[in-house]
Amino acid sequence: MNGLTIMVIAIVVLVAAYLLYGRWIANTWGIDPKAKTPAYELEDGVDYVPADRGVVFGHQFASIAGAGPINGPIQAAIFGWVPVLLWCLLGGVFFGAVQDFSAMYASVKNKGHTIGVIIELYVGKLGKKLFLLFCWLFSILVVAAFADIVAGTFNGFAEDGSQIAANASVATTSILFIVAAVGLGFFLKYTHFSSAVNTVVAIALLVACVALGLLFPVYQTTSFWHIFVFVYVFVASIVPVWALLQPRDYLNSYLLVAMIVAAVVGIVVYNPSMNLPTFTAFNVNGSYLFPTLFVTIACGAISGFHSLVSSGTASKQIKNERDMLPVSFGAMLMESMLAIISLVCVGFLASGATLPEGTPPQIFASAIATFLTKLGIPETFSSTLILLAVSAFGLTSLDSVARVGRLSFQEFFVDADTDMDNLSPVVKVCSNKYVATAVTLVLAYALAKMGYANIWPLFGSANQLLGALSLIACAVFLKHTHRKGFMLLLPMICMLAITFTALLFKIVSLTGGLLGGTSVNAFGDGLQLVFAALLFALGIVVAIMGIRKLLEKKTPELTSIGTAK
Repeated sequence: MNGLTIMVIAIVVLVAAYLLYGRWIANTWGIDPKAKTPAYELEDGVDYVPADRGVVFGHQFASIAGAGPINGPIQAAIFGWVPVLLWCLLGGVFFGAVQDFSAMYASVKNKGHTIGVIIELYVGKLGKKLFLLFCWLFSILVVAAFADIVAGTFNGFAEDGSQIAANASVATTSILFIVAAVGLGFFLKYTHFSSAVNTVVAIALLVACVALGLLFPVYQTTSFWHIFVFVYVFVASIVPVWALLQPRDYLNSYLLVAMIVAAVVGIVVYNPSMNLPTFTAFNVNGSYLFPTLFVTIACGAISGFHSLVSSGTASKQIKNERDMLPVSFGAMLMESMLAIISLVCVGFLASGATLPEGTPPQIFASAIATFLTKLGIPETFSSTLILLAVSAFGLTSLDSVARVGRLSFQEFFVDADTDMDNLSPVVKVCSNKYVATAVTLVLAYALAKMGYANIWPLFGSANQLLGALSLIACAVFLKHTHRKGFMLLLPMICMLAITFTALLFKIVSLTGGLLGGTSVNAFGDGLQLVFAALLFALGIVVAIMGIRKLLEKKTPELTSIGTAK
């Protein structure tokens, strides 16, 4: 089978899934287009800010995509292209899209609160505390992995000291993106032009940033970019969403869509062959198909991180409940499409069961650039633009997850009924957004120095377990509000089995390396082991508490904040 056939099959399946399954779930749970959403009800100009559907979709899509749907499928291709394709389609439709929509739905129906607060409402305060601690640890892993990926993409020097012009241009353009996003944020907030005018302005800024980036590359080392990225993320996670998060994601959404369109066009005109075997083996280099495949491909199938974005930032920007389905369910299916495009790329460049050399973003960019040569586009030019897009998505994910990590840390110290005017000195300090952000990023920086490849397996396991816990929370919410939640049960059970198995494997592997003296980085592996053990223990406790509430014959009582309608 060739790449074009695979892509056509994926498009048909995903479009049908949205029109049939997605709309059926929305109708089953109920959408009230006349309801006043939290974005209006609690508008504060910082986190609760109403935004047009296109803007929120851009934020959601750019935040959840990041480098995940490119990294995961390419790394998992060691098992062959058929298992990857099936998991991206089945997981994306029946697991990921359902999780994303249910998380956003539950949040919007509960004043835009995060999954952690929803657990407090429907499971209990202890469950919320443990879940928030889990989310915080997970956010540290995400920031560490994605920060290293972005810094590597910006690195202007090869191992031999030679300059890498493409990476340096990507760095310049990304910096200009930040400046342009701030300007666009003020433009959108204080002017009231039509969406058409806003679109023209956004595209003009995008083109200008790309052009200047190609003309004036900035050459710096990975270490420098590590520091730059973390300073940027610190600022991005505390400023109002209208000043950076919304406009940056708005800009990136055009870049993201352009990249996907270019990739689809490239595959159509080139019709690449799939040089990767349909299936290799159940055990490849010591990694078993179960659970490795299912935790390696997170974004593109199901990713717990999406539930944090859906309930942590995007739900606070929804103007109308009708926007929830396209913003959450639709964005997830588009991400699955991006994952399948990544599969076609690695399948084309593979040589039998041997994957091509280079990082996943480099493999992706190289393949798409080759496809586009059929249209007469220089390979170097298109490769630079693709790398730019990937780095932009990574920064966008960092924006969102750092904010989620900060909110999780803050919410851990306060409850829904806490008197915010009479906090103890310790709680006041810990719930301070600057302190919460600093603590989160310092730990993430320590992990980032290990390199994303070492962090990814643990990140994947924690990510999918977070998805399972979010599904449990949403299932309890649906039961409490007398809505049907059976479509969440199979994904929930499967992900619990997959993730606890993967975490156990990781704990055993790290312990063996440390005790046997074979660990290359004892500090880093020790820190990972602590994270893995904590995530496993927290996951077990939260899952048990949630499942108990789910199995109760009596409908759980609401603890505070109000009733979801």
